[in-house]
Amino acid sequence: MATRLRPRFSLPGDEPVSGYSMTARIEQLTSGAAQLGITLDDATASKLLDYLDLLYKWNRAYNLTAIRNEKEAIALQLLDSLSTLPFIGEGPLLDIGSGGGLPGIPIAICRPGQEVTLLDSNSKKTRFLNQARLELGLDNVHVVNARIEEWQPETPPEIITSRAFASLGQMLDWCTHLLTPGARLVAMKGQYPQQELDEISKRNLAVEVRQVSIPGLDAQRHIVIIHGFGM
Repeated sequence: MATRLRPRFSLPGDEPVSGYSMTARIEQLTSGAAQLGITLDDATASKLLDYLDLLYKWNRAYNLTAIRNEKEAIALQLLDSLSTLPFIGEGPLLDIGSGGGLPGIPIAICRPGQEVTLLDSNSKKTRFLNQARLELGLDNVHVVNARIEEWQPETPPEIITSRAFASLGQMLDWCTHLLTPGARLVAMKGQYPQQELDEISKRNLAVEVRQVSIPGLDAQRHIVIIHGFGM
């Protein structure tokens, strides 16, 4: 029988999951990832959970997330982020408005060979991102404290991700200087973003919308993939 452990994160006033063992946490994460078509070994799953614990440790002071229940957090923070993996390439990736590192850090953990840049204009959040990079040993992660429209990298990213950051039109406007012909913008959305799609419909771009089902989450999720820049 697995040893029952107290959940590793809980906040004042929360309702932690009683008797939620590390074994159960890994099972929820690995089985959920499998339903998304992603295979996680135990070491990767453990590191993802270490990241989640770190997020909640710093949340008290830095207000990184409003999700409190641990089972919901695994679905809403980790599995939701991992749902992007089938839709991104393996080239240099930029996560804009990264906040607490979602989806950038889960991507970087699952793909240690992929260069991932986490960008946020909030210095408190980038302080946390740097700490997470150090504590988790994420040598493939770089942290930038800047506004996206002002950031001028030596080499533009091939993939740009975002989660609950801005409208599609705003993202395209702010990232114009980064959108090379081979670039791909991958935006995580909740309900089907019809209004946002209408707003960018006159731009000469290739747009795909994929609906994804997140295990343990009873809510709509869509991923918008935009490419065809410079056509």
